Amino acid sequence: MPDTPKPDTALVWLRRDLRLDDHAPLAQALAEHATAWCAFVFDTDILGPLLDREDRRVAFIHASLVELDATLREAGGGLIVRHGPGAATVIALARELGVSAVFAGRDYEPEAVARDAQVEAALHAEGRRFVSVKDQVIFERDEVLTGGGTPFSVFTPYRRAWEKRLAAQPEAIADQTLSLEGRIAAPPAGAVMPSLERLGFAPVDLAAINVRTGAAGAAALLTDFRRRIGGYGHDRDFPALKGPSYLSVHLRFGTVSVRRLVRTAREAVREDPRAADGAAVWQSELTWRDFYAQILHHHPRVVRHAFRPEYDAIVWEQGERAERLLAAWCEARTGYPLIDAAMRQLTRTGYMHNRLRMVTASFLVKDLGLDWRLGEAHFARQLIDFDLAANNGGWQWAASTGCDAQPWFRIFNPVTQSQKFDPQGRFIRRYLPELANLSDRAIHAPWLAGPLDLMAAGVRLGETYPRPVVDHDHARQRTLARFGVVKASAAAGEG
Repeated sequence: MPDTPKPDTALVWLRRDLRLDDHAPLAQALAEHATAWCAFVFDTDILGPLLDREDRRVAFIHASLVELDATLREAGGGLIVRHGPGAATVIALARELGVSAVFAGRDYEPEAVARDAQVEAALHAEGRRFVSVKDQVIFERDEVLTGGGTPFSVFTPYRRAWEKRLAAQPEAIADQTLSLEGRIAAPPAGAVMPSLERLGFAPVDLAAINVRTGAAGAAALLTDFRRRIGGYGHDRDFPALKGPSYLSVHLRFGTVSVRRLVRTAREAVREDPRAADGAAVWQSELTWRDFYAQILHHHPRVVRHAFRPEYDAIVWEQGERAERLLAAWCEARTGYPLIDAAMRQLTRTGYMHNRLRMVTASFLVKDLGLDWRLGEAHFARQLIDFDLAANNGGWQWAASTGCDAQPWFRIFNPVTQSQKFDPQGRFIRRYLPELANLSDRAIHAPWLAGPLDLMAAGVRLGETYPRPVVDHDHARQRTLARFGVVKASAAAGEG
């Protein structure tokens, strides 16, 4: 029989919010209850399908939880960490602790929505509440709609409406930090933090790939970025420059709140005219996260299908040749230096510069003619900051199948992108040392270099570095034809 719920106690189920400051579910739990337990579940339903035992995301989560537990213990409590099926484990824990309510940050991914509905129903049957609280976005679901009351599918008008709502509702980014002293309950006797090995994973040296963990890591990165935020609008496009905030993994796992980041951007706009432009661009990028989250909420079919249904009819490359091309892309063997350097960055670090995410995605779809879902799945396996809504939205943008997407007839040229955004080849040389001795001009397209130049640089095409797997100009024509057939068919159906 379940324990009788105690009205003054709650359980805060941590998921994408691995911090204690500016934490909306925790703040609401303590506003309604005298004390709360904090718990995290290493969900076997999520971890089970992971193939890499040296998973960078699991290592990031584990290290962040160790920091979180230490902070909670300083406040007289501690963190409960369990390992098992997410829904069943939380239901059992609520029963074990006898809490009257479970609080959690609201999730928008279809499988998470279904899981939370299961938890809510089971808790309700036992006389307990399940309270989901908005935390990972500024505005969600139906909070920003068109004048006609429908969801936006184009970003720019969404951003304008988002900014208008924030101006009218500044409390949406209010700091929800509160004192925890004496209000967080200690874990049950004998509870210990499971090691990565006990969870079935191997340790990962995150410092070696320059990943800082936990709320402390997020705070250090934000402090550093605040000093250079003014240059963000320009620098963010050049992978060899220190342009981005590098906070994406911290946003993904909630070691920093998105409210804090938006407050930082708006403070920079107000306080420093020189930083205003860069800060405004950065806030716009944060708004994209809300945009893609509401797209996923209103259109969950995008997880497996094109946002624009007519593009599900596209005939992608198939068979052995397609498999070879996909392998070349994944393994950084396309013969296009910027593409290969970006793919090596992904494999080695679990991170890829945002400009390069667009260029490599475009290359897979519009140069190799492969289904965007293949690339999306590869990024999902590799990215330490993988977020379903953002990853899906970004891939459908590049593939021209999504909302407010890159027009299908606009196709990134991987060579001119390289010349424009890595003009001295600094990024390429970092990840493709076999090309390091080529000139700034030749490094973007080695196959166009003269034999003597290649020999002097120690480059042997087809041996030390591959020849291009496709010709961009020919591939472009095939892509225009591939999309053109679908567009013509759709137009005929409408006529």
